[in-house]
Amino acid sequence: MRSDIRPPAVAGLFYPGDAAELRRMVEGFLDSVVPDSAAPLPKAVVAPHAGYPYSGPVAASAYAQVARCAAQVRRVVLLGPAHRYPVYGLALPGASALATPLGQVPVDGERCAAAEALDPVFVQPRAHDGEHCLEVQLPFLQVVLGDFAVVPLVVGDPEPEHVVEVLEALWGGPETLVVVSSDLSHYLRYREARELDERTARSVEALDADAIGPDQACGRVPLVGLLRVARAKGLRARTLDLRSSGDTAGDRHRVVGYGAWAFAA
Repeated sequence: MRSDIRPPAVAGLFYPGDAAELRRMVEGFLDSVVPDSAAPLPKAVVAPHAGYPYSGPVAASAYAQVARCAAQVRRVVLLGPAHRYPVYGLALPGASALATPLGQVPVDGERCAAAEALDPVFVQPRAHDGEHCLEVQLPFLQVVLGDFAVVPLVVGDPEPEHVVEVLEALWGGPETLVVVSSDLSHYLRYREARELDERTARSVEALDADAIGPDQACGRVPLVGLLRVARAKGLRARTLDLRSSGDTAGDRHRVVGYGAWAFAA
């Protein structure tokens, strides 16, 4: 892999560019969540990826659960959809670390090499240029986990079964957390969005991958792949939060939906 570091692309846009301000914001979101201490520790979570004023409170509900397993997680397999460039298959950045204002997160070269051995995975640095879906998850992970390595995969046009293959190869044990970055419905009126997002939430809880259409989640392909693996491994999905930009920081004429889920045995 290349030895360079992928710099932050949306610091100062999607989240604060100042490290102290960013940490305060993330910790504030997390402090507003009361995690269920009786729930099983998550093996995987789904979290949204919009600007923090919009989706940060919802993402925090997932990362408050992740904080409970901080002592054991050393690796995060992070998947999210391509927004800026066409991507073939699943794209690795070819970087040694990913940077945010909170510091650098090392890329797990060994696990990336294992992923790259699979047909749908390629090193495609351009896929990560300016891409926000993975980057906005990193400050939350840095705050709740501290020391960890990441396998960052931008997902383009593969079949969900290719995501299943990659997740199976990288699944690991309790030292590995899977994070899927996805928003839900886009630019519907508030009530329409709520109805569609509630239907999506029911499908996620049922692990019904086939029930989720392209208009229900921008990260549909990695989400569907996770649902199929979760069903095969006997995991259960729990909805942690379900809101939209109309509930957080936007008007209710054209909203984006956000959901957070935890998957555990």
